Amino acid sequence: MAILFDNNKNIFTLHTDNSTYQMQVDKYGFLLHLYYGRRTEGTMEYVLTYADRGFSGIPYDVGPDRTYSMDALPQEFPCQGNGDFRSPAISVKNVDGSYGCDLRYKSYEVKKGKYGIKGLPAVYADETEAETLEILLEDSVTKLQVVLLYGVLPGYDVITRSARIVNAGEGTMYLEKVQSACLDFVTGNFDLISFYGRHAMERNFQRRPVTHGSFKIGSRRGTSSHQYNPLMILARPDTNEDFGGCYGLAFVYSGSFQGEAEVDQYNQTRVLLGLQEEQFAYPLDTGEIFLVPETVLTYSNQGLGKLSQNLHRCYRKHLCRGKYKETARPILVNSWEAAYFNFDGKMLYDLAVHAAELGIEMLVMDDGWFGKRNDDNSSLGDWVVNEEKLGEPLKDFIEKINGLGMKFGIWFEPECVNEDSDLYREHPDWALHTPGRKPILGRNQLILDFTRKEVVDAVFDQMCNVLDQGNIEYVKWDMNRSMTDMYSVVAGEQGRIAYDYMLGLYDFLERLMARYPNLLIEGCSGGGGRFDAGMLYYTPQIWCSDNTDALDRIRIQYGTSFGYPAGAVGSHVSVVPNEQTGRITSLETRGVVAMAGVFGYEMNLGNLSEAEKEIVKEQVQKYRSYAPLIQNGLYYRLSNPFEDTLAAWEFVSEDGTEALVSVVMLEIHGNMTANYVRLKGLKSGRSYQEQESGCVYDADALREIGIPLPLKGGEYQAYQYYFKIVG
Repeated sequence: MAILFDNNKNIFTLHTDNSTYQMQVDKYGFLLHLYYGRRTEGTMEYVLTYADRGFSGIPYDVGPDRTYSMDALPQEFPCQGNGDFRSPAISVKNVDGSYGCDLRYKSYEVKKGKYGIKGLPAVYADETEAETLEILLEDSVTKLQVVLLYGVLPGYDVITRSARIVNAGEGTMYLEKVQSACLDFVTGNFDLISFYGRHAMERNFQRRPVTHGSFKIGSRRGTSSHQYNPLMILARPDTNEDFGGCYGLAFVYSGSFQGEAEVDQYNQTRVLLGLQEEQFAYPLDTGEIFLVPETVLTYSNQGLGKLSQNLHRCYRKHLCRGKYKETARPILVNSWEAAYFNFDGKMLYDLAVHAAELGIEMLVMDDGWFGKRNDDNSSLGDWVVNEEKLGEPLKDFIEKINGLGMKFGIWFEPECVNEDSDLYREHPDWALHTPGRKPILGRNQLILDFTRKEVVDAVFDQMCNVLDQGNIEYVKWDMNRSMTDMYSVVAGEQGRIAYDYMLGLYDFLERLMARYPNLLIEGCSGGGGRFDAGMLYYTPQIWCSDNTDALDRIRIQYGTSFGYPAGAVGSHVSVVPNEQTGRITSLETRGVVAMAGVFGYEMNLGNLSEAEKEIVKEQVQKYRSYAPLIQNGLYYRLSNPFEDTLAAWEFVSEDGTEALVSVVMLEIHGNMTANYVRLKGLKSGRSYQEQESGCVYDADALREIGIPLPLKGGEYQAYQYYFKIVG
C-alpha cells in the first residue's frame, strides 16, 4: 500500500517507489510534518524537538508547558492566528471580523485512485496507479473545516496536494490567503531554483541560497505570467543534474499565484506554493466549499535530471488528455510571421501549396481572419469570418486546403475584446472595468468577464459557429495582455474575481474538449505567459515563447525543461535575420533547436531558395521519424547554456535502445579547442551505432568521455546524432 497509518503513533506514511512523506497527529490534535525525502521504512517522530522559546506563542490548552509552540514546530497546513508567526498556508477573516484559525485533526480516509477537483485541472490516475488520503481538520470555534487531499502515484515518485475548505459554521467567512502545499524542514541548507523572465525571454534559470527572511516569486497578472513560472525546486547546495537531493513543487493553475521560501529564527525552512493573496478575499457562506488548486510534489535523490523526468512522465501520462496526449503532433506552418495581418485567401493557399510540397502537414491561419481585423486595434469579440478577405466561405477554403493533403488550424483570442467591436458596443459591461475609471489597456484590448456564465456562453457559441464550418483540427488559443481592472458589475464581492475567472476559463476549455474531442488545442499567452501545468490539462502543447530566435530559444527551452516535457513545447523555425533579435543563424541550426519541442515553421515558405527547400524537406522527414522519441523519451540536459560554450540536450527511449543528441556551439574562437559532449541514459556495457556515420561506440565511453564535435568555423554550428543500440 502507498498510504499507511500507524494507530499507535498516529503517524501517516506516504510511500512512492523512491520517496517517503510522513506526518503525525500529536496529542493536542495538531498535524505536524515529520519527513519528506529518500524512501525509508522507519518513523520520524524523533525529529521533533521542544524547548522554551521566548516570544513564541503557546496554545492555551497546552497549559504551563512553555516548550510547546506552533512557532517552532513543523506543520502540514499552518494557519494564521495559532501562535505561528511564519508565513501561513491559510488566513481567514471570521464572521465577527476577527482574524485567526486553529485547525485540529478530526479524522482521515484512504481511497483507491487519485482524487479529482471539480472545475479545476488536476493529475488523474486510476485505482491501480494511485491512492488518495483525505485528512479532516476543523476549527472548533468557527467550524471552518479543511480537508487536506494527498494523491500518491508511487511509480512516478509524485505526491499531489490540494484541499477542500468548508464553512460548516454560520455566516460569511473570508479566505484571504490559501496555499495548496507547505513543506517544513527542521534542518538543512537549501538552494531555491526558480524561473524568471519577461515577454519574449521567459523561464530564465535562477538559483540562490534560501536564507533568513522570505523570498517570494509570483504573479499578480491574472495569468501565471512571463515574469515568473509556478514551478519551484528546493535543492541541497551540492545538488547538480546527476547527484543530490531536490524537491519539485509545481502549481497546477493558470492564474495569479505565489511561491515563498523562508528560513525562520530556528534555522528551519518553510516552502509554500498556492494562490496569490493580493486582490484575494474569497467569501465563503454557510455550507459553501472552496476548492484549492493542486500542487504536484516530487523528490529526487539523483539530482535535477531525475526530478525533471518525474514531472515530465507524470504530465505526459496523467495530466495531458485527449487524442494527442502521447501521439505525434502534426508539423505545421503558422501564417503569423509569414504575413502578420496582411494576407488574403490566395496568399494563405499559396503558403499551403508550398508547405505541402515540403511535407508539412498543417496550415494555421493566425490573427486577422475575422470581423474588420487588419491590425490589433479592432474586432476582438466579433468571431465572424471575414469572407471578403478570404475570398470565399471558410468551409470552401478549408476544403481547398484539405484537398492539398493538409490539415487546417485557426487562431482565436476568446478572452479579450476591443472597444472597437460589435460585442463591446452591445455589451460594454461584459468587460472587466473599474467603475468611474478609464480602463488600463493592454494591446488596445480589454478582458471579458469570464466570471459570468452568460459571457462565457456567448463567446463559446461564437467560437463553435466558426469551428462547425469545416474540418478544423487545431486551435491556437491566445491571451495577449495581463489582467487589470479586476471588477465585475455582477460579482458583489470583488475579492473572488481572479479565482472565479479561472473557473470560467477552465469551464470553457472543458466544454470545447467535450464538443470537439479530436481537436488539438495549443495554449498561448503572448507566447509563454501562461505556460503552466494547469493549461496542459486542456492544451497538451503551449507556444513556448513569441521569441523564435534560435539562440534565445535554447535558453528559454532549457529553463522550460526543468518542469515541462518537450511534447508540451511549441517550437518553430522562423526567418533570419530573426524578427525579434535581428540575429542570423543557419537554417540547420534553427531546425535543430526547434526539434527540442513540437516542430513547425513560422515563415513564408515561398521565399525559400531551392537549396533551403531541400533542407526543410530533410528536417520534416527527420522530425517525423524522431517525434515519438522527442515526445515520449527521457530528457537529459547535457550542458548549461547560461554558462557553457555549447548547448547540448538528449532524448533517450525509456528502454534505452535509442538516443537523439542535439548540440549548438554558442562560442567560436581562433585555434578552437576540441569539445566533447558526454551522453547520459545509455545502457552500461552495451554498444551504440550512430546512424548517419555508421560508427559504433561503447556506451560507457560515451558516458565517460563523450563524442568529439567536428572543428568547424562559423557561428552557432549545430549537430545532431542519432544512436541505436547494436550490442
